[in-house]
Amino acid sequence: MIKTNLPRRFVALCLTIFTAAFVASGLANKAADATAEVEGARLFESAPRDSKGRFTNRTPNLSKGSTALRMGFFLRRFGTYFRSHDGAPNIIPNNGEALRANSSNPTATWIGHATLLVQMNGVNFLTDPTWSNTPSPVPLIGPSRYVKPGIRLQDLPPIDFVMISHNHYDHLDLPSLRKLAKLNATTAFFVPLGNGDLLRKNGLDNVQELDWGDTASYKNVTIHCLPTQHWSKRSITDTRKALWSSWAVTGATKRFYFAGDTGYFDGFQEIGEKLGPFDLAAVPIGAYEPNAMMKASHMNPEEAVQAAVDLQAKTAVAMHFGTFDLSDEPIGEPPLRFKAAAQSTALGDSNSWVLDIGETRSF
Repeated sequence: MIKTNLPRRFVALCLTIFTAAFVASGLANKAADATAEVEGARLFESAPRDSKGRFTNRTPNLSKGSTALRMGFFLRRFGTYFRSHDGAPNIIPNNGEALRANSSNPTATWIGHATLLVQMNGVNFLTDPTWSNTPSPVPLIGPSRYVKPGIRLQDLPPIDFVMISHNHYDHLDLPSLRKLAKLNATTAFFVPLGNGDLLRKNGLDNVQELDWGDTASYKNVTIHCLPTQHWSKRSITDTRKALWSSWAVTGATKRFYFAGDTGYFDGFQEIGEKLGPFDLAAVPIGAYEPNAMMKASHMNPEEAVQAAVDLQAKTAVAMHFGTFDLSDEPIGEPPLRFKAAAQSTALGDSNSWVLDIGETRSF
């Protein structure tokens, strides 16, 4: 029995480490009613590329820590099924009834991780929709959810469009995207450059790719594809072949910003100066330890608060924490540090939101 089972355990361990390497370290046709354009002078430079044509950050070759540090990190991801869920976010039951009836009140609903439903200026849209239990190249292996999504896919209001920040599995979740497209054939999907083919190969036709600085008009709003500091990878061979981005949605009465997955960088101040102030900015506050490995591509809570200040956000909502075991910090630490850091800024307590999963607030 030992000789029979040992290989299976070894293979499972190898698959788990392989999966964690993609998921934890990432932490990677014309749309209906939408037209892409660069209106007037370009506000932001196009995304840079290296000598091999792969996308890079404005500051290239950022450190990801030593090989020994990374290997230890990946090994610690093994066994996340058995880790305590103490400190995970609360969940508020949300059957979507009020959201489906809402036609005028600007709201944001945290569904979990980097997934938010935003309603503003007559449109409903989602950020990085992830309903899967295990965002992973191997669905049966990888970090599982601490808390289920805050609303069922079928209970959502009609979704006008979706914005994807990058192709890591915890942000570009193909099973969720396919279900959304099946629920509403007119839903448009906006992605950074190089991500469109992946969606089209999986049956999504209503896809539009944008570069940093590109905009798309959709009904009553303008969608802006914006710089960020991260990277992309879904397989061994495609590192940085697809772009990563943050997004803004601006309308006649409201302005919303979605940071996606990012390290802190000076681009936040530029975005704030050119497109702010924002009524609401969604900023990631988790997946920051070990610092030497994560700092280039993930913000800690204090950096997230500073990013919101740079963006000239009237209100900041925390996201990208407490949903999956992607890093070494305690589950409940990020929101406590985020709220504490906000107290010394104009955000204060009332405008630094830490929502329960499933909670909706007006902005």
